[in-house]
Amino acid sequence: MCVLLILLLITVSVPLASAEVSISAEAAVLYCPDNGKIYYSKNENKRMRPASTTKLMTAWLTLEYASKHNKKVRFTEEMSAEGSSMYLKFGEVVTLKDLAAGLLMCSGNDAANAAAISIAGSKEKFASLMNSRARKIGMNHTHFVTPSGLDDDDHYSTAADLAVLMSNALKNPDFAQLCGKKSASVHFVKPKSKVSSYANHNRLLSLFPDCIGGKTGYTMAAGRCLVTAAKRDGLTLIAVTLNDKRDWDDHITLYNYGFDNYKMKQLDDTDCFIDVKVVGSDSKTVTVGSAENDGVVLSKKDYKMVKRTVYLDNFLYSPIKKNEEVGEIVYTLNGEILARHRLRAVQGA
Repeated sequence: MCVLLILLLITVSVPLASAEVSISAEAAVLYCPDNGKIYYSKNENKRMRPASTTKLMTAWLTLEYASKHNKKVRFTEEMSAEGSSMYLKFGEVVTLKDLAAGLLMCSGNDAANAAAISIAGSKEKFASLMNSRARKIGMNHTHFVTPSGLDDDDHYSTAADLAVLMSNALKNPDFAQLCGKKSASVHFVKPKSKVSSYANHNRLLSLFPDCIGGKTGYTMAAGRCLVTAAKRDGLTLIAVTLNDKRDWDDHITLYNYGFDNYKMKQLDDTDCFIDVKVVGSDSKTVTVGSAENDGVVLSKKDYKMVKRTVYLDNFLYSPIKKNEEVGEIVYTLNGEILARHRLRAVQGA
C-alpha cells in the first residue's frame, strides 16, 4: 500500500468553557445538531417549566399529521383556551396546517387545543402522543401534559431536551419552513372571505441574521423561555434559555461564541480522481475516485493537526469491476478517525 499524507487546514470540536460565556438564564444550552454535542451548558438537565416552547412538539406532530390527512378543523368551545391566541371563533374552520401557523407565529393556545383534539380526540390523548415522541427522540427528562405549555406541575422539560426537540423537528421541511417565517397568513375555510396575518413572536429572526427559526414561551411561573436555531456556512447551532430576562441578548451571545469558535468543514472528495496502473488488462490504467462528501464540526484551535491519508495500492490486478472498492481516504486527528471515504473504480478494467 502506498500512503499519501496530506495536511489540511481544518479543525476539531472541543466543548466550550462555560466560564467564557456569561448569560442570565437559569438553564441554558448551546447545542450542535450536526454532531450532537453541547458546547455550552448551564443546568442543562434541570427540570423546568417550558411554557409555550412546548408548541415546538405540538406543531411538529400537527404538521406531520397534516401532510398525511388534509383535515379541516371546526373550532368548538372545548378547544378554547386562556392566554395567547390566534383568535379563532366558534364555528370557524381552518386546516391543520394553518393551525400550525397559529402555533408557531402567535403561539396560539386555542390553535394548540384545536390541533390536539382534532388529531387525538382529546388533549390528554394528544399529550400521550407527545410523550411517546419525546421518548423516541431521547428527551429523557421531559413529560408533557398540555399541548400549549400552560403551567402544570407534571408538565416539564429541560434545556438539553428542548434542544433535541428543536433538532429533530427541523428535519421536517414543513416545520423548518414555517418556523423560519417572520409572518404567515391564514386563509380560513369558513368564512371563506377571512384572511388573517400573524407575526412571529420570535424577534431573533430580525435581530440575528443567521437565525432560521425558533419558539418563544412565557408564563409567570416559567419566566421567559426561548428556543432558537441559527445556521452559518453550513454549521447549525441551537440555543435554549429557560427563565431568562435577557433571552434575546443571551441567544446572540451564545451564537457569537459558537460561530466564532467552530465551523463546519466539508470533507469533499468528489473531485478526487487518481489513475492507477492495472496488471493483466488491455487498459494500462484505471481511474479511481470517491463520491463521498460529508462534513465535520471542528474547532479552530486544532486545525493544523488534522491529516488526510489516501490508502491505495501502487497497481491493481485485472479484472476490476466498475464501482469496485479499491482503497479509501481517511481523515484523522490525533489518531482519532473523523471520516472514511471509499475509493472506487470509475470504470472496469
